Amino acid sequence: MKTKDLISVADLSTAETEGIIAKALEMKREVAPQSLSNKVLALIFEKPSLRTRVSFEVAIHQLGGYSLYLSSDEVGLGKREPVSDVAQVLSRYVDGIIARTFSHQTLQTLARYSSVPVINALSDLEHPCQALADMVTICEKKGRLRGLTLAFIGDGNNVAHSLLLAASLTGVNFHIASPLSYKVKQEILQTAEGFAARSGGRIILTEDPRQAAKDADIIYTDVWASMGQEAEAEQRRIAFAGYQVDIDLLSLAKKDVIFMHPMPAHHGEEVAVGLLDSPCSVVFDQAENRLHLQKALLAEMFLGVGRDGEQVVSFKSAS
Repeated sequence: MKTKDLISVADLSTAETEGIIAKALEMKREVAPQSLSNKVLALIFEKPSLRTRVSFEVAIHQLGGYSLYLSSDEVGLGKREPVSDVAQVLSRYVDGIIARTFSHQTLQTLARYSSVPVINALSDLEHPCQALADMVTICEKKGRLRGLTLAFIGDGNNVAHSLLLAASLTGVNFHIASPLSYKVKQEILQTAEGFAARSGGRIILTEDPRQAAKDADIIYTDVWASMGQEAEAEQRRIAFAGYQVDIDLLSLAKKDVIFMHPMPAHHGEEVAVGLLDSPCSVVFDQAENRLHLQKALLAEMFLGVGRDGEQVVSFKSAS
């Protein structure tokens, strides 16, 4: 890896991304090795979570490690004490830090001052573990990644950013339909375009959900207003009118299209009522695969890593 940390999908190469996907699928089939034996990982969560917290805690337990959950009230990143101080103190106690924060800058500061690996469990800019687990699900359902087309319908948010990067690294064509004011950030797009130029993937940005969905292998959506955007909820509902994923939109995709959503879902808003339980939906397999991806990620990142942050094991290529 380029650094000791996983803050962005862009921290990975194509070979590392493919390797971690392959390892996750392998670990789904087999008993997890005790890669985290005698290791303690701190989970710092400024935002509450179901899937992220449970999947990480279970993954750490299955790998033989111990997790220490620290809520926002207990740590107070940047409030009770500077983020840099928290990073340096925790580095003396634990073998790794998994952080779910409001600000991406908080994660970057944690990584800068921490001597142990830091994993991004969600920020306002990216959600790399979600996107990598989604690639695991797509590979599991479709048997491959390269050459497939993923259509993302909705907000150019943290999930969209990480999916765009992961797709571009692995040769998946990425179509995204968003209102003009809610497109992906330019710096993420530029990085993804560089990846796509090397992997052979294509990126299409449009305001038309039907154009994005046409002949897609995967249709993906997420909530229109994320945590921290509650004040914008009504404004966003108006802006995203017409961006709901329903049977009519799915009919434009390939016959064997799969539908994905990172959850929690707002039924009747970004996704039509009943669609999560339809035959084309893989959302619950998608949620399960967070566990297997994170087991693979943790096993690779923390195997042989001391508290000085050295001897980081690089991800192995799937080939």
